[in-house]
Amino acid sequence: MQVYKEPIMKNSLNSLTLLLPLFFLFSCSAPQTAVEETPPTVSKNTGTDISATAALSLKEEFQPTADKDTNANSQSCNNEQVKLTSDFAAGRMDECKRTGEYEYSITLVPENTPINSSPWYAFKIQAKQVTDITITMQVQGDKHRYPPKISRDGNKSWQLQDYQLKGERLIMKVKASPQSVTIAAQEIINNQYYVDWAEELTVQSAFTQSILGLSTQGRPIYKIESRDENSNEWVVILGRQHPPEVTGALALFPFVETLLSESELSKYFLRKYNVLVIPNINPDGVHAGNWRSNANGMDLNRDWNDFSQIETQLINDYLKGLVAQGQKIKFAVDFHSTKNDIFYTMPVDYGVESSYFVRHWLGELDRQMPNFNVVLRPGNNPNLGVSKQYFSDQFGVHAITYEMGDNTDRTKIKRIAFKSANILMINMLSETDHDKE
Repeated sequence: MQVYKEPIMKNSLNSLTLLLPLFFLFSCSAPQTAVEETPPTVSKNTGTDISATAALSLKEEFQPTADKDTNANSQSCNNEQVKLTSDFAAGRMDECKRTGEYEYSITLVPENTPINSSPWYAFKIQAKQVTDITITMQVQGDKHRYPPKISRDGNKSWQLQDYQLKGERLIMKVKASPQSVTIAAQEIINNQYYVDWAEELTVQSAFTQSILGLSTQGRPIYKIESRDENSNEWVVILGRQHPPEVTGALALFPFVETLLSESELSKYFLRKYNVLVIPNINPDGVHAGNWRSNANGMDLNRDWNDFSQIETQLINDYLKGLVAQGQKIKFAVDFHSTKNDIFYTMPVDYGVESSYFVRHWLGELDRQMPNFNVVLRPGNNPNLGVSKQYFSDQFGVHAITYEMGDNTDRTKIKRIAFKSANILMINMLSETDHDKE
């Protein structure tokens, strides 16, 4: 286990080198992708598809009607033979121009500047007949972060799309046909996906899904709860503050499923601890395909001091309401994505209770997963406005930012989440003195 003593969590990825996953697999309850990283700048797709299971039908009360609106960032490039469109939830290609008979140029534009380097794109391609087209993508004032993925079956399974990098241009040749295909920066996990996932998780259990409140543009922000009347201590799980950080979502799903499973360990854990999950804090940004921000152009993970945005206000008010009722916030995990797998933590000498708890938890994860390098980066910056710092300063407890790499093997992401959730439960139930190293 590596522990770096750095003062601040850093999300800048301007120097990211695009890694090339060999193939991607996607599943319904927790999208997974098996990835082998290879050094060339031209990729060859040799993977096979595994289709997702059918999603459950939604209960009317949980339908996010705002997502039926046309995406404000939708664009289209159409001629009589071929069309490129982004008029769907999470779709985005900003500027699209036809530059030749079957050649197209797409420019990705951030919602505001300065901004973290996370250029998101997602668009569909369809042709009246089979046609070879060339697409060149550039990023306005930035570089590409995400290698393109393609889905040929309605976003159920994904593979890496062949591409070349020439300077700051990403060039791909695609065979368009009457069957629509989707090209995207990462697997598309839109707002509806979260509702379906939560419904499946709660349909035959005592767990509940309900609306915490509405986002800036009026979309529901859902919470999932497991609550025991004899418990007053809470574990809080947050996700999707930053829309493109899909691998964070791919970790959150199996992590939560493990905590809320039917295992004997989970049953025992849920008798002692309540669990609050808010998996999709930024539904407006997710719907718009934003790089970083909510509908007001604000980075929500810089708003945990000021609470200037309704999304963070809702969570802060709810947690303070729990405390006012005699409840206690015990621990929090916030899921994100970055270049590599990193756990941003609070320093052991910061003054939170059970000061070595996170070190014990992730140290055991490191021991049990010898092929996974557990990297801890302790940091403390009260003025930054990140959720990790908020939980420590407001409630005096540990919190971590759980970051998965953009191109980390998707099966590995699931294994890490399963193992880390189980070890977390064991450590929280143990009699270990977490105030001692």
